Amino acid sequence: MTDARTVLQKVRSGEAPDAEELGWFARGLATGAVSDAQAGAFAMAVCLSGLSDPARVALTLAMRDSGDVLDWDLPGPILDKHSTGGVGDCVSLVLAPALAACGVFVPMISGRGLGHSGGTLDKIEAIPGVQSQVSEEALRRIVRSAGCAIVGASARIAPADRRLYAIRDVTATITSIDLITASILSKKLAAGLDGLVLDVKVGSGAFMATLPEAGALAAALVQTANGAGCPTAALITDMNQPLAPAMGNALEVAVSMEILAGNRPAAPRLHDLCVALGGRLLALAGEVEGEAEEKIAGAIASGRAMQHFAHMVSEMGGPPDMEADWRTHLPAAPVVGDVPAPMSGHVLAIDGEALGLAVVGLGGGRQTESDSIDPAVGLSEIAGLGQKVSRGDPLCSLHARDEDSAQRAAHRILAAITIGDAPEIPPLLHGVIDR
Repeated sequence: MTDARTVLQKVRSGEAPDAEELGWFARGLATGAVSDAQAGAFAMAVCLSGLSDPARVALTLAMRDSGDVLDWDLPGPILDKHSTGGVGDCVSLVLAPALAACGVFVPMISGRGLGHSGGTLDKIEAIPGVQSQVSEEALRRIVRSAGCAIVGASARIAPADRRLYAIRDVTATITSIDLITASILSKKLAAGLDGLVLDVKVGSGAFMATLPEAGALAAALVQTANGAGCPTAALITDMNQPLAPAMGNALEVAVSMEILAGNRPAAPRLHDLCVALGGRLLALAGEVEGEAEEKIAGAIASGRAMQHFAHMVSEMGGPPDMEADWRTHLPAAPVVGDVPAPMSGHVLAIDGEALGLAVVGLGGGRQTESDSIDPAVGLSEIAGLGQKVSRGDPLCSLHARDEDSAQRAAHRILAAITIGDAPEIPPLLHGVIDR
């Protein structure tokens, strides 16, 4: 007879619980049969002792199966992407409709921002009228009609993870790679995917600051997802500067709309990463990789991705004319001004976390889950690494609700951007892990 103490004793001693025991524990998390004290002890034991590869797969599947698992009957593969989080990262807004334009279906279950990184749901909800919390019936309708949907997880998706995550947050066990992996994948795999691509960020704006850390997480995610039966690859990508030259919800939507309108120069790194991620994901579904990247690029350049995005927005309650008239729909901040460079030189370094916290200070992010968000505030036209500036040139444009918050943010921005000699620019793509 399995009980919590048996599972805890095995994990604490470094002995892997079997799939049946982990399944019992995950169900107990979802139903309350496992107490908060036992859940906290489990999280700490995993954090200190780790899990074997098979046990990590078993935990992920058990957490996935603690709630609903979607099943689809659609004329194409069900694919998705997940990012570990960064700043100026609005890939999902471009990639989901680009994939839909290539004939696949994307039920993208996303999250909200917390800390210095933005959340995809907060970005899509910056479009007036859009409702991201939808029923399963509505999700199926939107995906079938538009090819993609960017929505929040219902309480019936991986409830064991919802419970365990809240306990990890108060027991200093958030950083466990085993628990991060099970948390991410239990929710993604509950969407009934045929393939998944992971964007594992590394650098000053990411949660993983070094390549070894990012590589370890990417390897755990890929091994676990493939072990769970979902073909998966991970790209390790650079986050030593914002991915797009904008931060803040409506401002990142605006950059995404420029890309969807075919304006690659508006955010070339964002465009190129969408093409790389989308190409790798289509390759997992059977396409030839080089040709797959061309398909994604063509879907964006032709405007077909924009059509799918506008259709999705309309189906989710947003404006019906988003493709033709998106600029009039996005909220704008009342105070807009430049942050001037204090000296001449090149942008030598950008502290992405500090920039993200500056946006949070403006009201564009959350310090706690209950905080409300101002969708209009943030930064645009952010200078990139290596850019040459003269004293007084704008390092970015600042969008604020009032002058006081603008001045506080300007001080944070100046502290976050270092000007000096021309730096060596890190590559956008650091590596690919596919097994």
